[in-house]
Amino acid sequence: MSKMKTRKSAAKRYRLSANGKVKYTKQNRGHILTKKRTKRKRHLRKAGVLSAPEARRAKKQLPYG
Repeated sequence: MSKMKTRKSAAKRYRLSANGKVKYTKQNRGHILTKKRTKRKRHLRKAGVLSAPEARRAKKQLPYG
């Protein structure tokens, strides 16, 4: 049987935590930061956690995660 392939697009977006939750980097933190409030930028620093249905879909795309 051949190896399962990892979806590279998913591997770049998501990573698994120690408890099996799927973490991701929040968007809107790349550029044009001058017009965004400090509080907004601070909240964007933290990693987001996918909801259960979305996490199930992401884990299928990351078979060796």
